[in-house]
Amino acid sequence: MTQTFDLLIIGGGAHGASLAFHLSARGVKVAVLEKSFIASGATGRSSGLVRMHYDLEAEARLAWESFQWFRDWKERVGPDPCGFTRTGFLQLVKREHVDALKANTHMLQRIGVPTMLVTAEDVKRLAPFLVTDDFDLAAYEPESGYADPVSTATSMMNAARARGAVFVQDCQVTGIRLKSGRVEGVDTSKGPYSAPIVVNAAGAWARQICALAGVDVPLGTWRHDVMFATRPPELRLPHPTVIDFPNSMYFRPEGGLTLVGLEDGNPLDEDPDGDSDHARAGFVDRAIDRLCRRVPLMERGGLHSAHGGYDGITPDQHPALGPIGPEGFWLDCGFSGTGFKISPAVGLCMSEWILDGAPKTVDISIFTPTRFVDGKHLVSEHPYESIWR
Repeated sequence: MTQTFDLLIIGGGAHGASLAFHLSARGVKVAVLEKSFIASGATGRSSGLVRMHYDLEAEARLAWESFQWFRDWKERVGPDPCGFTRTGFLQLVKREHVDALKANTHMLQRIGVPTMLVTAEDVKRLAPFLVTDDFDLAAYEPESGYADPVSTATSMMNAARARGAVFVQDCQVTGIRLKSGRVEGVDTSKGPYSAPIVVNAAGAWARQICALAGVDVPLGTWRHDVMFATRPPELRLPHPTVIDFPNSMYFRPEGGLTLVGLEDGNPLDEDPDGDSDHARAGFVDRAIDRLCRRVPLMERGGLHSAHGGYDGITPDQHPALGPIGPEGFWLDCGFSGTGFKISPAVGLCMSEWILDGAPKTVDISIFTPTRFVDGKHLVSEHPYESIWR
């Protein structure tokens, strides 16, 4: 028996949950179809950073809008917490990229983000245990920190369900039904679902869903490992969240642990159903070495655990958002490992685009997936040594 909805979302991560939340708030009858369980893909493996420092203004605006949701979660979403924890955030870059740092910080200030340039001496006062001899200036966001990705997705999905949305777990989409060039619904392991609009929010599996609709978009996969290290007694207090470009890593606190991720050496286009319960060989040694370069006291710490994860990635490492292919088929994917922190705003803007004909809160139309068909890539005016954001 076919179940009929106004709109179907494929994927139950933070972005699928956010879109369902915003659509259901406007009375749309929506169903979220998830092949496993909520936040079982990239969201469940996200490092959860909540900061606004981007080098592309549209993404910075999405991060700034989303931050205000994380900050005021109970009032905006509901009683289920998102786990937002304020730690302060430091963006470190190599000396040769200080002009880009200044330009990006000024852009962030112009759009309203609470951020400032601080000297290496200021950083030493903020976090005396950090090595600061390889940079002169840093960007500091005193209000930023991290949130719990699984709690965030679960909270938004629960709020959406309270407004009438349907969430279907263990529901593998096996086909997308088309008629006369437009979407009619999907076939799944739990039977057919009918709707005139289907949104692909399937993360690392997004390209497979695109293929079911006859859409060819250059969506790949990105493997990302993280490590949790126990801090020694000298570092028992929480520390700032840090993106450390000189060492190609980032780290943040989580209770008495420190989470560490590396930017380099992350394989592309692996099977997203590969082993994510364990980090790849050699990752932990590299992560420990780099963490101890920035925080020498961590030599007295220990390894708690490590795991991997997969996300979808695009050629320019910016999202693929908007309609493409048959009428009624939309993409909400390709976040390239940096999508969690912008998920509240992306869901809002996508709902505006779908229902009102244009995104209003932030103009996300520059992320149209048709840019790849046209051979165009998004490039910031002031990039660092890596496109990673």
